[in-house]
Amino acid sequence: MKTLYSWNVNGIRAAHRKGFLDWLQQTQPDILSIQETKAHPDQLEAELRQPPGYFTYWASAERKGYSGVALYSRTEPLSVQIGLGIEEYDREGRTIVAEYPNFVFIGAYFPNGSRDHSRVPFKMAYKAVFLDYCNRLREQGKSVIFCGDVNTSHQEIDLARPRQNQATTGFLPEERAWIDEVIDQGYIDSFRHLYPQRSGAYSWWSYIGGARARNVGWRLDYFFTSPDLESQIIDAAIHPDVMGSDHCPVSLTLA
Repeated sequence: MKTLYSWNVNGIRAAHRKGFLDWLQQTQPDILSIQETKAHPDQLEAELRQPPGYFTYWASAERKGYSGVALYSRTEPLSVQIGLGIEEYDREGRTIVAEYPNFVFIGAYFPNGSRDHSRVPFKMAYKAVFLDYCNRLREQGKSVIFCGDVNTSHQEIDLARPRQNQATTGFLPEERAWIDEVIDQGYIDSFRHLYPQRSGAYSWWSYIGGARARNVGWRLDYFFTSPDLESQIIDAAIHPDVMGSDHCPVSLTLA
């Protein structure tokens, strides 16, 4: 059995101060994708950069204190690629690709469309390139798992206030349509696959107005698998009781 986790920590140094390493030690995921590290490895303490029992890999943004993803893995991957090989996305530290014997694992931090929607075109362009990349892996006969903060709620069940957010980035028709396309191409949204009707299941809450305590949230964090892995999906979960960020971890358990 393999347990895979994804967590937007909204600053790994801040998460560290809030007990991130205690959580890692207790949970011991086989693979952990982290988004929004907001740090370069050389800015981190050794225990965070290389905790006992883990190989770690880092994709940092050129801009200090911005974006960034990391991978913690209990086994050493066959290979690791930092970025998608496209400079305009890779300079923002958005993607890590790790190949294992049974699948390729991709941890990603999808762009935020920004409040004035100015970054929606950039976000959509990244989404298109990302899906093409996944599909090329599948064409090579590889199984694919991708996870991370997709910065989009797919359906009305995936956020507390769909009606009020029709024109908000993260729930725009074109952003949601991309997830439709992912699913049309056979990828499995592991959580919805197992729990199609479960409402109130969110992974992000605004810091404003006590949203988390009232569970006024959005499901922005996902694990998708290629269709050939469907029979191996044992569980998919959201962990709202884990504090330390405005997002909570999500997980996938595979046979």
